[in-house]
Amino acid sequence: MDTRGLVDYHLHTELCGHARGGLEDYVGRALELGLAEVGFCDHFPLLHLKDPTLSMTVEDLPRYLREVEELRGRFSGMLEIRVGIEVDYLPETLQQVSEMLEGLTLDYVMGSVHFLDGWGFDDPRYVDGYRGRDIRALWERYFQLLGDAAESGKFDVMAHPDLIKKFGYRPSGEVSDIYRRCLDRLAEAGVVVEVNTAGLRKPVGEIYPAEEFLRMCLEREIPVTLGSDAHAPGEVGADFAAAAAMLRRVGYRELTVFRRRARSSIPLPS
Repeated sequence: MDTRGLVDYHLHTELCGHARGGLEDYVGRALELGLAEVGFCDHFPLLHLKDPTLSMTVEDLPRYLREVEELRGRFSGMLEIRVGIEVDYLPETLQQVSEMLEGLTLDYVMGSVHFLDGWGFDDPRYVDGYRGRDIRALWERYFQLLGDAAESGKFDVMAHPDLIKKFGYRPSGEVSDIYRRCLDRLAEAGVVVEVNTAGLRKPVGEIYPAEEFLRMCLEREIPVTLGSDAHAPGEVGADFAAAAAMLRRVGYRELTVFRRRARSSIPLPS
C-alpha cells in the first residue's frame, strides 16, 4: 500500500473512551507510511448525554488541545500535524456547542451525525433499533440532518457522510434522490466531504461514502479530504490505497487540507 503524499485527517485518542494508543504511536505510524499530514479529530464532548465511552468530557477538552499542540511542536519538520475536532450535530445542542467552539484554536471542525432523534444508530449496543423501522425513512432523516448540519455554517468537513449504512441496512430501490437532495445542500453550504475508510472495517464493508455519492459530489464540485477514523495506531492510513483508487476513478485529482480553519488543496498522488 503506497500512502506517500496522502493525508489522514481523522485520528482519535484515548480521551474519547473507545480508542487506544498514545498520540506518539499514531504519529509514528504516520511517519512509517509517509503521510503528508495528519489531523487529530477526537470527539467533542457530548452535551445531551453522559457516556464516557463515546466522547471526551468538557474537562478533558483543554488537555486534548494542549497535547496535540505539544505533539505538533515535537514533530515539527518531520510531519504536519493538525488540530481538529469531531462534533456531533444535534439541533438541541447546536447553540451551546457553537459558543464552546468560538474560543478554540482549531485547524478544522468535522461535523457528524451519530444520533437520529436520540437513537445512537451507529452504536453496536443499539443496533436492534433497526428492527421494524422503515429503512428508507431512516435514510431520509439521516441525510436531512446531514444537510442541516452543513447549512449551520459551523463545520468545515462532513465526516463519514453515509454512516447510516454502517450495519448494512439499505432501502430497497434507488437512493439517488436522497443523495441528490442532500448534496445540493452541501454544495450550497460550501463544505468539504470526507472520504473515510472505516466502513471497510465495519459490517457494511464499504468506504464512506459510496462511489455513487462521491460521483455526485464531483458533479457539484464538492471538495474532499481523507480520513481513516483510526481508533488505534495500526489503523492510521488503513485502506488508503483503495480510497485513493476510488477517488481517481471518480475523477478527483486534489485533496483538501486545512490550517486554522482556512483550506487549500494538494495534488492527489498518482
